[in-house]
Amino acid sequence: MGKIALLVSREEMLYQAHNILQEKKYEISEIRVVQTRDTIVEARQSIANGASIIIARGLQASLIKQYTDIPVVEIALTAQEMALLVVKAKQIVKKPKPVIAVVGFKNMFCDMSYFDTLYDIELRTYYSDNSSGLRDASQRAVEEKADLIIGGDTTVEVATKAHVPSLFLSTTEDSLKTAFAMAESMDYAMGVEKKNAAQMETLLDYSYSGVIKLDAEGLITAVNPLMEDILGSREEELTGKRITDVIVDLDVDAVYQALSEGEEYSSFIDANRTSLFGVLAPVLIENRVDGAILTCHKMRRRQSVEVESKKKRRFGGQIALGKFQDILQESKAMQECVHTAKLYALSEKPVMIMGEPGSEIRLIAQSIHNSSLRNDGPFMDVSCCGMAGEDQTDLIFADKGAAAQVNGGTLFIEDVDQMTLENQYRLYQLIRYKRRNSRDGLQTSHTDVRVMVSSGAPLEPVVNQGKFRKDLYYLLNGLVVSVPPIRNREEDLKQKITDCIKEGCERYSRYHVLTNGAWRILMEYGWKGNLLQIESFCERLILTSSRRSIDEIAVNRLLRELYPETEEEEVMDGDQIFASVSESREAQRIVRALKKCGGDRMKAAAELGISKTTLWRRMKQYEITEG
Repeated sequence: MGKIALLVSREEMLYQAHNILQEKKYEISEIRVVQTRDTIVEARQSIANGASIIIARGLQASLIKQYTDIPVVEIALTAQEMALLVVKAKQIVKKPKPVIAVVGFKNMFCDMSYFDTLYDIELRTYYSDNSSGLRDASQRAVEEKADLIIGGDTTVEVATKAHVPSLFLSTTEDSLKTAFAMAESMDYAMGVEKKNAAQMETLLDYSYSGVIKLDAEGLITAVNPLMEDILGSREEELTGKRITDVIVDLDVDAVYQALSEGEEYSSFIDANRTSLFGVLAPVLIENRVDGAILTCHKMRRRQSVEVESKKKRRFGGQIALGKFQDILQESKAMQECVHTAKLYALSEKPVMIMGEPGSEIRLIAQSIHNSSLRNDGPFMDVSCCGMAGEDQTDLIFADKGAAAQVNGGTLFIEDVDQMTLENQYRLYQLIRYKRRNSRDGLQTSHTDVRVMVSSGAPLEPVVNQGKFRKDLYYLLNGLVVSVPPIRNREEDLKQKITDCIKEGCERYSRYHVLTNGAWRILMEYGWKGNLLQIESFCERLILTSSRRSIDEIAVNRLLRELYPETEEEEVMDGDQIFASVSESREAQRIVRALKKCGGDRMKAAAELGISKTTLWRRMKQYEITEG
């Protein structure tokens, strides 16, 4: 328990307090009468003596709150006490319906809404927000012809000088008992809070995990010593910062979800070159999120951490450069893909990465390696496409093959569906039993390698055709990462095009902008080659554009030149008025509009929101005819 001090301005309140304390119900450590002019000095003396809470009234309470940081319990008059003062005032004034003024701080008084009716008086209240306003409030009561003024020392002084009757705001034991009970409740709550804070501090200091405490806004409020070491910053430097600004690997949406809806979030993260597994647990108070605790566990290392240059020399350049933060992931689909890949990085089992050509398949594989327990080991990727069985064996399983070279690291095999059955068996042995079989199959060597693979097509049909081993299929089909094509990731597609245009302009000292029509064409195009196709297309577009503004005509022309359509689609209506058109989505919209409007170009142009001249030009551009 802390110490509670009572500071009062009158001896009578001191006697009342002593009478109450005779009951031994309350623990008040210090009771003193102080002059208002000495309030601040006396309060600071009580604090120096160990007081943790001060009980005071009126102006004295206001001064203590204003000039110290100690909690203050204010003595408020009860309804019974105010009623006694009003009755006494009527006896003094001796006139029908007297005007009685009450001056003080609002929180000193009870609710007096019905006093006029109950006691047949006109009650006027003059409340002040600060100590300097009490004298002015008292003076207004005098000027407005109050018959009697009730207030503290300052008010009684002003009324006496103006020859207006006054009553001091005297109290009974009831208001003091209420204040004592409130002070002890506050003291108990403060004690519980200190105990919890001490327990939390001990937990933070002696935890074997890095711990960060957050408020409901996601701002850091506390950091334990281990987390300070991990982040390389002191607690005072981190306090007040947003957690997603300090640990950028955290998913912003997931953190928001945890703090707004109380959903737990866990993920593999990298902080200050330290691999961690973090768990963000919301703190719930009566089903309301009051903050969160982020607990981070260090990932076990297989080898000592080395700088990149040493790794390159040690592994002959066989390292993975890609990391998860390098992956374009503005879209929800890619965020989920990366989250899955981060979880799989925790495992030692093989990973299969599925995706279209030109997508982030290799970058995902490198990122998983760099976030895994093997990130200090070598990384190599090889492809089986177009290779004979013996060549595959020599490339991967020979004594100087890829598997032997990345012992202790990760081997990424692209186009695993192109492997011969014999080499599929060798791969199964390598994954399942860490055994590397020679070409003749008679000699085996222990090889500690984690395997990741990719396939240009789903493996199920190949398995059903007997061209892919079922045991290897089931071994690979556990941890599967599916990379969504960029055409299905609108946010990533827009960002990728923006970045490519910007980089091209900077590289060649150009300045080009895309019109809305050009953007529409680019966003609706299929991009079967994904990132690679976008990069090469934008490079060509910047190099060959002669105008500052690049419109849809220039974009369409280059798309047809670089990627000519191999098939044409005929769109016919009942009157057979439409001929064959290209697969362009804009062309299809024009065809649909013409069909809807019965071939009327004026109506079709209005439907599309363009002029008739523009419609005619685009029909010619896309070779749209009508019969």
